[in-house]
Amino acid sequence: MDEQSKLSLHHCCLILFSVLTISSTTAFDYGDALMKSLLYFESQRSGRLPYNQRVTWRDHSGLTDGLEQGVDLVGGYYDAGDHVKFGLPMAFTVTMLSWSVIEYRDQIGDAGELEHALEAIKWGTDYFIKAHASPNVLWAEVGDGDTDHYCWQRPEDMTTSRQAYKIDEKNPGSDLAGETAAAMAAASIVFKKTNPHYSHLLLHHAQELFEFGDKYRGKYDGSIGVVKSYYASVSGFMDELLWAALWLYEATDKEDYYLKYVINKAHCFGGIGWAISEFSWDVKYAGVQVLASMLLEKAKHGHEGHVLKQYRSKAEYYLCSCLNKNNATGDNVERTPGGLLYIRQWNNMQYVSTATFLLTVYSDFLRNSSQHLRCPTGTIDPEEILSFAKSQVDYILGSNPMNMSYLVGYGSKYPIRVHHRGASIVSYREKKGFIGCTQGYDNWYSRVEPNPNVLVGALVGGPDCRDNFMDQRDNYMQTEACTYNTAPLVGVFARLLPLEENLEVELVASY
Repeated sequence: MDEQSKLSLHHCCLILFSVLTISSTTAFDYGDALMKSLLYFESQRSGRLPYNQRVTWRDHSGLTDGLEQGVDLVGGYYDAGDHVKFGLPMAFTVTMLSWSVIEYRDQIGDAGELEHALEAIKWGTDYFIKAHASPNVLWAEVGDGDTDHYCWQRPEDMTTSRQAYKIDEKNPGSDLAGETAAAMAAASIVFKKTNPHYSHLLLHHAQELFEFGDKYRGKYDGSIGVVKSYYASVSGFMDELLWAALWLYEATDKEDYYLKYVINKAHCFGGIGWAISEFSWDVKYAGVQVLASMLLEKAKHGHEGHVLKQYRSKAEYYLCSCLNKNNATGDNVERTPGGLLYIRQWNNMQYVSTATFLLTVYSDFLRNSSQHLRCPTGTIDPEEILSFAKSQVDYILGSNPMNMSYLVGYGSKYPIRVHHRGASIVSYREKKGFIGCTQGYDNWYSRVEPNPNVLVGALVGGPDCRDNFMDQRDNYMQTEACTYNTAPLVGVFARLLPLEENLEVELVASY
């Protein structure tokens, strides 16, 4: 080899070494995070597990759900570390998974994860089809939190009550009906091209549920008292009805009725009245306002545009509050010293993931329409919004004072004592011997050893307001994970994937 060839080879090696070094210290593997986030939903499955189940420490569970009531309620998801199937957070989880695929289908596909994303959505919607037993009946919950929390068992060993609770004409639940309608409408968009028959079925259910929720109005926790201690509907049902109407507008190829509903109810339902700085399984207003804002460019007449502008001003309040760009300190979301958005002590990460998703989606909307975000302190360009969203994701994945990944199974340091019954007890597939209600507490709950099963892809509650985190099983405010924590991140991880690839291309080009 001549001297020139040796120099060229040496130069190429230096470039490769630099790319690998810089990527490993300043970038995260969003593709790996995406894959793991979708794996988490398989850990949360209830019912008879399919042949292609990848989380092998889980087995069939809840196979008699609904039997006492004479209805098939087998399937769906456990919301967190317990074994109650709560309809409202489950529906929100599916809505956010579907929105992730609607926005970032190509990126999820490029990462080889589209099939898994569709499976995660369909596991939820298949259950909702069963739960929506007739036009004005929706099964809201299976099991109850009080008896469930007395026991620490694997789902495969469950001995707790599996009583089911429903909403109907005499016991309304417009919030639950609205959110489930939103989930099925959003999912119908996802499956429209690949499974048109299923998409049509979902849309039919969504329209019936919306009509039911709108006609028989009331909060679902007023009809089902056992849910109040766990998933009380603090925001009421008006946000869910607006939310469902917007998703139905999209799913029906812009059927005018649903947009008129959002316009006509804007004031009396609080859509343009509430300036909110959180978005969650309970409080949908920020999501409503962001979705409505994105329709403004296509407003057909003056009144419609006027109302949509008011929705947009409230959406901008939410986004600016996350970016710390509102005038008054009290109008901005607090941050930890390490830069994490901080809403409240209990399971704060759910608000981080939803905020990150809305910021990401809106930054793309602004970029594609050549606009900027108008905040009281000045205009913000789309790149700055996306950069902040990325900072929140990077914090989650390990760029934080604890050097801890809060996405379980990602990186070299993550929570190993997650508050989760199934993960904290030896796998049913390894040891089929029955583990009783209190036996789980006696032998497994108080152990200091790591969980025997890793709950890969779970986003735990996360650190406190000072970035501190205690990895203890009984510290459920910080170590419990929920499906609606992880769901919004699916889309964000997919959106950030091209940034990771572009970084490496730019580094190579710079040499």
